[in-house]
Amino acid sequence: MAESKATLRERVLTHAFRQVSPSKLSATNLYVDSAVREKGQAIGPAFQGIIADRPTILVFVDDNPLANFGHPCRYFLYDASNGEPYREAPARFPPYTGPKPPETLKPFYEPIHVNPSATAFPVRPIPRCPIIFPDGTRYAVLFSGMSNTRHLNDLEFLYRTLIDLYGFDKNNIYALSYDGTTNTQEGANVTWPGDGTPYRINVTGQGTRADFEAAIDDLKTRIRPDDVLLIHTNNHGDNDGPGLSFLCYYPSFQNKYYVADFTNKLAELPQFRELIVMMEQCCSGGFDTQVIAKSSAGATSIAAAATETQLSWASPDGHWDSFARDWISAQAGHDPYGAALVSNPDTDGDGKIEAEEAFAYALSIQNPSDSPNYDESSEAGGDIALGQEYIVWWWWCYIWEEVLEQYYDALPLPEYYQKLRRLQPDLVELTATLDAKSDALRRSTAAEIARLAAAAFR
Repeated sequence: MAESKATLRERVLTHAFRQVSPSKLSATNLYVDSAVREKGQAIGPAFQGIIADRPTILVFVDDNPLANFGHPCRYFLYDASNGEPYREAPARFPPYTGPKPPETLKPFYEPIHVNPSATAFPVRPIPRCPIIFPDGTRYAVLFSGMSNTRHLNDLEFLYRTLIDLYGFDKNNIYALSYDGTTNTQEGANVTWPGDGTPYRINVTGQGTRADFEAAIDDLKTRIRPDDVLLIHTNNHGDNDGPGLSFLCYYPSFQNKYYVADFTNKLAELPQFRELIVMMEQCCSGGFDTQVIAKSSAGATSIAAAATETQLSWASPDGHWDSFARDWISAQAGHDPYGAALVSNPDTDGDGKIEAEEAFAYALSIQNPSDSPNYDESSEAGGDIALGQEYIVWWWWCYIWEEVLEQYYDALPLPEYYQKLRRLQPDLVELTATLDAKSDALRRSTAAEIARLAAAAFR
């Protein structure tokens, strides 16, 4: 008597489950595809070279569910006629090539929930001192290709930080994600888990190589010698060998944006003041050297979540990528839920968060599975900040905080920051005056201290 489909399926799933080492069962997800893969059909990205040599039932074994792709995973292939296993194929990417998993691919054993519901308690962040905008114009390119929801969440956190705290003009932010909306591989997204409010990011294009390069082409006509550019890349990536790290882009894991192509495009920008780069994807450290070498900025820094051959990882709650969350938190002065930071990232106490300080903070609390790394073109590269340093910030800041507290508590945060920006011209003028007075006081005080010290040590 022919075996029923239900019995055959049960036998396949049982066999697949038993192939996972008991020590790995608590950290391995198993998925089965109810659609039979036909003979000669490629399974997963074509560059992996995995072909069904007969009608096949597929079981996808994800050995690192919280890691970004590419990462070690496996395909168990079973003869669709009798359920007999005929191949275990090592892989680096999931077994599909479209922009999202097929509806037929479902988990049957999932100890690691990659997209859990929100469990944090959001709080209103402690207000920061108003940030003085530096000379020149500030631009940002935020890029995520084959986005999962956690990648979109990272972009949203950074977007809010740039708009609210640093006063970026939204017209100077190129936000390129997935299909050009707040959709991801998991589907449509409405509310951001940081505080439960609707996403605010103004997505301006798709997470494609073409749209990234179009953004650079547009910047070529806009960026000037005094300007600053922030580039953040997210989603997935991998490495095909030394110097061959790549970034995935929409609509398929098969699309590879290699480091040489990426940095050659950056090199087309005219000379400008500063470039600060933060990369989250796996093997992102493979971009470090070439970004520094090809940058046309006077000073450049790059922070990456992983070395050239290592993986980058999601946060334990699945809502963020660990390194990106912590780097952005340093810039924001609070985590995405509004909670206070573990330590003060402004380690030199100059009132601004420098590139090397943001990296140092993320490194100090890193996900132990990540391998963060950093490079800079010079000491000036490490000093790049999105806001401006002023000599006397530490005391006028306290006055401003006391005055603004009533407005901060009463208004929605977007409205508060929008109105705060009206103060910017007056704040620049006021602090410049205070700087001149403070500098004169510092010089006279230094002379008096020198006189007293000479008397004491004679």
